[in-house]
Amino acid sequence: MAYIKERGSTHVYHVNRMSKEDMDQMLGLCVHEQPAYCVAACPFKVDTKAMLALAAKGDFKKALALYEKVTPFPLLLCNGCEAPCEQACKLCELGDGISVREVERAIVRYGERTKRSGVFRMRKKKTAVIFGSGLFALFLAGELEKKMYPATVYCEEQDYRDYVAAAAPMLPADDCDREADRLKSMDLNFEFSCVLTKEFMQEKAAAADLVCASEETAAVLSPEEQADPEIMLREKSGVISGCAAGVMEAAFAAKRAALTADRLAQNLSPRAARSPETGTDTSLYTNLAGIEGSCRVPCKEAGYTKEETVREAKRCIGCHCEECMKSCVYLQEYKKHPGLLAREIYNNTQIIMGDHQMNRPMNSCSLCGQCTFTCPNGFDMGHVCRAARENMVSTDKMPMAPHEFALLDMLFSNSEAFLSRKQPGCQECRYVFFPGCQASAIAPAVIEAAYKDLCQRVDGGVALMLGCCGAISAWAGQTEMTAQVNEQLDQELGKLGNPVIIAGCPSCMKQLRSRPEREVIGIWEILERIGLPESAKGMRMPVAVHDSCGARGDREVQESIRRILTQIGCSVQETELSGDLSPCCGYGGLTSYANKELAKKMAEQCLERSEAPYVTYCMSCRDRFAREGHVSRHILELLYAVQASEVPDISEKRYNRLKLKQELLKYIWNEETMIEKKEYTVTYTDEAVQMMDARMILKSDAEQVLEDFHHSGEAVLDGKTGELIARSRLGNVTFWVRFTKTETGYLVHRAYSHRMSITKRVGQ
Repeated sequence: MAYIKERGSTHVYHVNRMSKEDMDQMLGLCVHEQPAYCVAACPFKVDTKAMLALAAKGDFKKALALYEKVTPFPLLLCNGCEAPCEQACKLCELGDGISVREVERAIVRYGERTKRSGVFRMRKKKTAVIFGSGLFALFLAGELEKKMYPATVYCEEQDYRDYVAAAAPMLPADDCDREADRLKSMDLNFEFSCVLTKEFMQEKAAAADLVCASEETAAVLSPEEQADPEIMLREKSGVISGCAAGVMEAAFAAKRAALTADRLAQNLSPRAARSPETGTDTSLYTNLAGIEGSCRVPCKEAGYTKEETVREAKRCIGCHCEECMKSCVYLQEYKKHPGLLAREIYNNTQIIMGDHQMNRPMNSCSLCGQCTFTCPNGFDMGHVCRAARENMVSTDKMPMAPHEFALLDMLFSNSEAFLSRKQPGCQECRYVFFPGCQASAIAPAVIEAAYKDLCQRVDGGVALMLGCCGAISAWAGQTEMTAQVNEQLDQELGKLGNPVIIAGCPSCMKQLRSRPEREVIGIWEILERIGLPESAKGMRMPVAVHDSCGARGDREVQESIRRILTQIGCSVQETELSGDLSPCCGYGGLTSYANKELAKKMAEQCLERSEAPYVTYCMSCRDRFAREGHVSRHILELLYAVQASEVPDISEKRYNRLKLKQELLKYIWNEETMIEKKEYTVTYTDEAVQMMDARMILKSDAEQVLEDFHHSGEAVLDGKTGELIARSRLGNVTFWVRFTKTETGYLVHRAYSHRMSITKRVGQ
């Protein structure tokens, strides 16, 4: 029996299978974090989606706090806002968009102002002066106060209310009073009833670091210069000014001017490295399927009541993209969108030493490719996880435990259970039948029947090759092992004359096609060409087709299976997720080895689609569904009227491969194989069989422990049960077997294993 050497723990060299540039390009495909359409349309970048969600819960205080982040005067802005977000609302495609402006007004009216803490508000050392009044000056004063600049406002008005009223005469009296109170509470110094002559302003400006002015006063202070509209600065004199054509334009101009002031105060260029200061584009995708349009809640002149505000806010669908997460059990399990999960997995590969906490999520992906078809941009989470596995293996940082059993099983298939022969009587064979390791393990009688049929009805001769295609090592990220498998297969195919490969499994077909020099077709294609066998017979009841991950993107294979089923009299039901959208059964990507619980959920999700019996064309899928108690058949079982064992355990699967090889050699090639017989028998209790299958302990492992005991006699006696306990280290694992002696040999009661070593100390 071949074993795999455990990874080292001292290697710290670094290999990247995916560069940061490649990762960033991949992450750019995920639009989950792209802004909603309403948010992108807003020049102030108000988080409208979050604000509406809070309003829908009746939490006006938190909703107001979000709105206050973008403007110092929310009442003034919401009254004068032109609401470009309403035209961008996705619901406009179905009916009325959300009345965002009216909801904002209600939020400002009903929301309780958040009291600002002064503990972490450190005032800047640079001082600012603001000359004049108007919308621009008012908003700019608020923006500078938010940035903690000590500012003094010089104006002709008599008090705070006059200052607000002069800037916004359209505001209702109550709103004007509230905004005046808000202005008064700010950390600003006001000098009222000033005469803003040029001399007066020059005198005050000389003592300040930042000089700001309304458009009118700026013209008096520096009449010979024009302001740059991009940065709101009169460059020669350094006066920061802006226009007041409307509430929205004035508020936006004040934000840009405050940024200019902030950069000047830090001796930075007011132009360089400025982030976009307008509405942004978004590549968000929102699927409206199943969403019904609705009408806006009517709004009276006084505005929405609290109840009406909640009703209108609840109409928001919270635009987001979760197309991949809707159907992917893996993404649902980790509750993270692909962009975030991929970034964390990539960062995990960059850790040289220390904990690699994303190993389990990385190894739990089935690599099935479903996400590439559900994602509007084709994000491939499987590619990320596979590249990460390869990176971890190549840097000797991937533990063997998650994939070791599957890899040892592959080595078994390509050693003891491997077989490559030409069809008897043929010097050359045009084809070679490659059923795949799982088909040989689960349904050996079906494979035997299929091969005999191909030999009789396919011209040119059909050779046979029993073994593994290398998908297991490829899924595990073991690139060197995959290269060895390819080398072995290439040599054996060369001995057969490089015939056309007839694959019995879609995953094998996909893996074998990774070598461009190989010509690979599916057995279903051959059977359609030469005609179905006489034994072919469909099930009497309607059946649901489950499409294999290996056939994803291969429409011809999917349609071929359906044509064959129809031809043999099956009534085919299409499930909600079929074809390229079909979910994984849990075997792909070795998920069933790395994360059994998640693999079980994957199988259960597949079975939720229909109560009808499932017909698959992947033997692993058929096995996974049968283990969940669902009637499941492989299409070859129907074509050759041979039903496989429902759920062979892991030891039976290995035995089936060996038995298939021995019987084919004996009855087709007339070659006898010698079977070594032990001088004692080994039997198992039902509990032991179930335990060993669940813990992936082979009967051959237990029997090797007993063989070592048979020669050494070393065991521990359990005085309470009378059972003997023996152990042996096989490869990287120490196996323990509890057994009792019988008249003819041993009866195994329990077995378990640990990845540990036990060292004897002489004299102790």
